[in-house]
Amino acid sequence: MAKEEKIVVIGHKHPDTDSICSAIAYADIKNRTSQQKKYIPMRAGQINDETKYVLNRFEVEVPKYISNIGTQVKDMDIRISPTVGGETTVKKAWELMKENGLVTLPVRNKQDELEGLITISDIAYTNMEYTDNCLLSNAKTSYEKIAETIDAEILTDDKLGSFTNGKVVIGAMNPDRMKEVVKAGDLVIIGDRIEDQKEALHIGVSCIVVGMDTKINDEILEKANKENIVVMVSKHDTFTIARRINQSIPIGHIMKKENLVTFSTEDFTDDIQEIMIKNKHRSFPVINKKGKCIGTISRRNFLDMHKKKVILVDHNERSQAVDNIEKAEIMEIIDHHKLGSLETMKPVNFRNQPVGCTGTILYQIYDEQKLEISPQIAGLLCAAIISDTLLFRSPTCTLQDKMAAGALALIADIDIYKFAKEMFRAGSDLKNKSIEEIFYQDYKKFIVENITFGVGQITSMDIEELHEVNERLLPCMISECERKEVTKVFFMLTDIMKQSSEIIYYGKDSGEMLKMAFKGSDIKEDGHSCYLEGVVSRKKQLIPPLMEAALAMQNAF
Repeated sequence: MAKEEKIVVIGHKHPDTDSICSAIAYADIKNRTSQQKKYIPMRAGQINDETKYVLNRFEVEVPKYISNIGTQVKDMDIRISPTVGGETTVKKAWELMKENGLVTLPVRNKQDELEGLITISDIAYTNMEYTDNCLLSNAKTSYEKIAETIDAEILTDDKLGSFTNGKVVIGAMNPDRMKEVVKAGDLVIIGDRIEDQKEALHIGVSCIVVGMDTKINDEILEKANKENIVVMVSKHDTFTIARRINQSIPIGHIMKKENLVTFSTEDFTDDIQEIMIKNKHRSFPVINKKGKCIGTISRRNFLDMHKKKVILVDHNERSQAVDNIEKAEIMEIIDHHKLGSLETMKPVNFRNQPVGCTGTILYQIYDEQKLEISPQIAGLLCAAIISDTLLFRSPTCTLQDKMAAGALALIADIDIYKFAKEMFRAGSDLKNKSIEEIFYQDYKKFIVENITFGVGQITSMDIEELHEVNERLLPCMISECERKEVTKVFFMLTDIMKQSSEIIYYGKDSGEMLKMAFKGSDIKEDGHSCYLEGVVSRKKQLIPPLMEAALAMQNAF
């Protein structure tokens, strides 16, 4: 069964009601018209009180937050490695690595948590450099693993013990000479002569290994069981047994345990590249959100990363998009703003209409797709249209917006004007918000050649509340202008009932730019602010003249 592909549907930073509700609605449309794809509505910032009210009113969950759409480790082709524990033998680990084409093998405990790493180099070093004949006992190697490694059968009763004290010796000598070489507790590899076997038992070795499928005398086995000495018979010759036996040590004895370089599935690839370069490992273990090791990645994985797929709603400006949007694959854009600065690597479905709200476009798409709109979704889209058009008072509002809102209100069973009043009251309650929250709740940046300016807006039905906020906004504007990329900041305090806005401005030549934008208008100035009658739409009434003024100022120098 093919893996379900996930695609994010998301609005702009500092999302408003249209941005959030349109993401939810378009994900619903796509999920109902697509197969083997899962469309997930998400948000690129904190939602405002108005949007909270709308989501609660129609019992819809707040979309999950994502701050960065860049590629993460989980977007790579993670090499799933076989599960091995520290008790796995070197021989078994080597076979698994060859079988799976691995150079690094994570070692896990029973909970799949990373305990260490074993590499091809570690195994080669063990085979080539270790000459210590106490290696097996130092590693506390179990007799069962020894027998498994040398293809032997344990004939005595004690099959689960471990070789913990002594050395490995080949007993290829007469019994008298054996006394000088073999000591109590040793593991001795011996031939088929009964005299040698008896002498080994007499010395008190811990284990006797006999090759070539030799039949062991009952008397030897009886005495071995009595003395708790392990006897095993291998099908191999003495040379092969001696060559293989060190491969029975558990990899936990030679694996790397300290200063392991690991990555999380949630790490962004931009953050791990330098770490990979500094650490010359062939592969790096990957840990998931539950703390379990799921496999490894290498530098080569950067060549076949899977970019996140995303659909943008209610914006097409790079500065307004979720961070690292250039690292994602944009599939579609649904918007009602001017053409912005986003670029795509290939053609995409781009629907941009001169209406007052993205929600209006989505209402049209439901109709075109002949999809029934649920009361919940109808309520969300109606709220989006009311919010973006300021209850049809904004000059951006079109007949299409009014007709869509009316039809959606019928489906959602709401009274538009009563609902709008409740929604605006919830959204304009600024008393319990910090000035930073107010400033950034609907703030966007715009770029004209090398001039970058920011524009924020709040709307309220309470003129006294707007006056109170006015006095506290200037420090935030000063702080924003101290950032290198922003040189001017404008903020709209919009009175819904009077259909007018007070514009606060700060930054080099910001007042000059405002005067140039509204040349011929009756601007009433007062320090760092001016009053604009009939101006309520940032998108249609403020941004276009500001951009023209910025361009004119740029050309003047």
